[in-house]
Order: sequence, then structure tokens, then C-alpha cells
Amino acid sequence: MGKIMIMSENLANKIAAGEVVEKCASVVKELIENSIDAGSTEIKVELIESGVKSIKVTDNGCGMDKEDALMCFQSHATSKIKDEDDLFNISTLGFRGEALPSIASVSNVLISTCDGVDSVIYELDAGALVSQKSGDLRKGTIIEVKNLFYNTPARLKYLNSLYTELSNITTVINRAALAHTNIRFTLINDNKLILKTSGSGSLLKTINDIYGVKVSRKMLEVKGETNDYEIYGYISLPEITKSNRNHIITIVNGRVVRNQELNKVINDAYHKYKFDNRYPIVILNIIVDPVLTDVNVHPSKMDIKFSNFDDLKNLVFEKIKETLNNHFLAPTVENNMVKVDNLLNKIDTSEDIEKEEVKEYVFDFSNSENIIKEDENDYNYSPTDIIDEPKKREFPFMEPIGQVLGVYIVCQNEKGMYLMDQHAAAERINYEKYKKAMKNPTKDTISMLFPINIEYPKEEFLIIKEHLDFIKKLGIDIEEFGMNSFIIKAHPTWFKEGLEEVFVRNVLEKIITMNKNFDLERFNDSISAMMACKASIKAGDPISMEEATMLIEKLKKCDNPFNCAHGRPTIIHYPKYELDKLFKRAV
Repeated sequence: MGKIMIMSENLANKIAAGEVVEKCASVVKELIENSIDAGSTEIKVELIESGVKSIKVTDNGCGMDKEDALMCFQSHATSKIKDEDDLFNISTLGFRGEALPSIASVSNVLISTCDGVDSVIYELDAGALVSQKSGDLRKGTIIEVKNLFYNTPARLKYLNSLYTELSNITTVINRAALAHTNIRFTLINDNKLILKTSGSGSLLKTINDIYGVKVSRKMLEVKGETNDYEIYGYISLPEITKSNRNHIITIVNGRVVRNQELNKVINDAYHKYKFDNRYPIVILNIIVDPVLTDVNVHPSKMDIKFSNFDDLKNLVFEKIKETLNNHFLAPTVENNMVKVDNLLNKIDTSEDIEKEEVKEYVFDFSNSENIIKEDENDYNYSPTDIIDEPKKREFPFMEPIGQVLGVYIVCQNEKGMYLMDQHAAAERINYEKYKKAMKNPTKDTISMLFPINIEYPKEEFLIIKEHLDFIKKLGIDIEEFGMNSFIIKAHPTWFKEGLEEVFVRNVLEKIITMNKNFDLERFNDSISAMMACKASIKAGDPISMEEATMLIEKLKKCDNPFNCAHGRPTIIHYPKYELDKLFKRAV
């Protein structure tokens, strides 16, 4: 007898569960996607011990009859697709027919469902039917998954702490709520309310439900379209950033997806508006004909491939950039004292989590109100809250009155106090000046009294040699000079006196670094930022009020006066009311 055998259906389902059901959040994701596909307008998720003991999902969708309710736990059973053509025109979240049998194979499942006519309750243990009885006539479905991974102890062992599992589930529901704003989502853990969304159909209101009013007030609407794609959503002002990319959420035809290349495009659109290690909050809906996408890439159904992808990338980049350019304000300081001690105590400190990461995570959750409250009344939830749209760009009138620590210029007007970083402000001015000069180079040059001779290793010499025509167009008179060397005889008139050699060397070094990945826009940005930083007034340099006034006037004329070339703020506003609160003059 041969060695090759057909696996049992139960064993095959357990193996499939390793791809589909990795943690408690995977179960929640699959169940709520089924509820969404069923046309639900209300979905409630109830957990016991963050889902490890029990996950119960209740919806008011179309429900199922007795036959379908049992059939849905069979491998590859689905109502979503019927033939190969359907696979290339998927309009539902689920379609593979793997989730429910995989979940049932590693847990105890109780399903109660009614289609308005027929009702039934089934109990399954490790995928096998245990009992059947009639249910009530409440239209919709209730699925409870108990003792997840009880029969696969190796997987149970590697579940995260209860707090981390709850965090992952909350993330799944947050994203589902943002993708389906017309559905009211409720999340409860150990009888405590964690999250509740209004189901109002408004994306901005849902952002408010999840992130809080202080974030939602600093979100900007973005939209645009091409022949193939339509985008709509909200992006945060650059002052609202996170330490990771998890809050860049892309939604394609109602499905939350992940595409690293698209996320990079979104983050690149914020180039020069924020630090490189900080990431914006972005919720972006993409509407496209399903024929132009492929979501059948991974069992999780989150990975996606696009046709005409360059069109989508260009649309997203340009519309985000355009929105940021049209809406800019100086960051405003708000007097908020967030208490996190009790929350930090709730975190399993045995987890290998950096302290600062934990603190930011807790602040994120305190902002979004996705934390365990002692009383549901603490939420003060009101679906009729009005959210203010961010104001258009305006540069405030500011009167300089002094310098602090040799770094910050203190200014004032009737609205309060402003602190301006003198180096950041000068850097922004110089950055825009240098970038315009590099984008439109002239033939005006200055001959050097003492030419510069620069020698490079052979491989770097060849890279520079390949780009000599480009370097000369910048106004740098460069020629080969012996073996592996170049001589610089002239430079553009706008090079700062005393820094000519520094500027030239940086131009050549950047060309070597970029080499085959040379991008003109990135090159101009990088060199302009470097030159601006080196040419600007430094922290610690004294400055007169006349010079400060001139600095403000020049900054006011910049395209983006509120960030330096590296994304740091140039100005921070302290409103009079916030100052009054600090000194107890206002409540």
C-alpha cells in the first residue's frame, strides 16, 4: 500500500484554520464580515476574557434556513460565488467557504439563526454536530464561539495576553466600522462597553466615534477620480501622527485591505510635512470595478492586487498633497491632562512591550475612547455631536516681543501667544528658495578663486561621471581631473558664501547614494533641505526684533509656512483661553 493518503475533512479543516484563524481577532473578522454580507445594520460583538473563552456575534441580517445553517459549516460551502466568472467579479467580503468550518474545527460553536420564516439552533463540537433545536423568530443570526483552540493546545499556548487580544479585536471592529459607516457596531468585553458607533452613515462621525473629537476636528476631506478609480476619505493634519502605519486604512469597495506600496504612496504625500518616523491617520475609500482587482491572494482576503495601479497611486498622491497644501494651520496647544496610571496597570507587564510604546498605545486608546470604562455612563455618547471642519490656511498676524533660550521667538496677538522656532522658520524660507532655484536653474554662476578638487573610489567616480550633464545643468562647472577625480571651477550664484564646497560635496554624495533609483523630485527636496538647514540661523544665535519681524514676513510668503524642511513645526499657538486655564483664570 502506498504512503500517500487523503486527509480526513476534520484534519484538513484544522490545517486550514492555521491560515484563516490565527487569533481571536481572526474569528471576529470572519464573523462580522459574514454579518455585513448578510445585510446587517446592527452588529454586536460580546467577548469573555477578550474572546479566549467566548466570542458572540449578534446581527440583524437576512438569517438562514435550517439547511443553509448546517451547510455553512461544510468545507468550501458558500453562497457568495457559483462559478469561475464570479471569482473575477467579487462584491462580497467572504467567498472562499473556509472560515466557518475552520473556526468550528478548533472550538465549540453555537449558532442560532432565523430567515424570518425558519429558525434553528445548532451546537457543534470540533466541527461535529452535537444537538439541534428550534429557535426564536428574531430575524438574524447569533454565532457564539467558545473555548477557541481547546483541541489544538499548541495554538492556544501562543495566544497573546488578554489585553493584546482585546486590542487586536478592537482594531478589527474599528476598521469595519470605518468601512461600513451605515452599520452600528457595539463591542463589549466582560460585560463592559468598549466601543459603540452610531451607524449614521457619516465617515467623519465614525472617525469621531473611534478617535475622539480632538482628532476628528483635525481631519481633512480628500476626494478625486479617474476613469477607473474614485477615492474619498479623510486625512489628518500633519500635527496628528502615530508611531506606526496601523492608522493608514485603505478600503476597497467596502473591504479593508493592505497594500504596502499604496501605503508608501500615502506616507510619501506627507513628505516634508512630518518626521519620517511618524505616520498620519488616513481613512481612504477606493471605489473601483471589481474586475480591476484581485482579492483572492491570501486566505485572510486583505491582500489585493490592482490593475492600472499607477493611475491609482498618482491619484492618491496628488489629491492628498493638494489637500495638505490647501489646509494648513499652526499647531495649537491644548491643556489636556490624561490620566493613564489605571490603564497602564491593566496591561500585562509580562509582555515584551517597550514602555514608550505602551504609553503611546494607551494615549491612542484614551483619545479614541476604546478603553475599559468602569461605567457605561462615562462614555457620554451622543450621536448628534457636531464636528467642526478644519479651517482653511491662514497665517496669523504676529508681533515679536522677545527671544527665549536663544531658540524661540515669542510673539503675540489678540488670540494669544505664539512661539516660533527661529531655525525652523529660517530653514523653511531657505528651503523654498533653494528648491525653486534647483527646479529652474539659470546660467548665472560664480567662478571660484580656488577650484575644488574631489577624489572618489572608482565605483563612485563612475556614478558621478554618468550624471555629469545633470550636474552641469545645476550650474556646477565640473570636469574630470586625472584618475578618479573631478575639479569644480564654478557654482550657482545662490550657493551661500562660505558653504560652497559643502554644498557641492552634498550634491555629489546624494547622486552617489541615489544612483539607479535617482528621482529628480526627491533629489531636489533632499538637497534643498540640506542646504537650507546649513544656511539658516542656528539655535542659540541672538536675533533682534527687527530681524524677527523680517523673518515673520518672509515666512508668511512661503507656500507652507508651518513646517520646516524636515517636518518640524515652525510655529506653535498658545490660545489665550488655554493660557487662562493654566493660570486658573478660566475653567
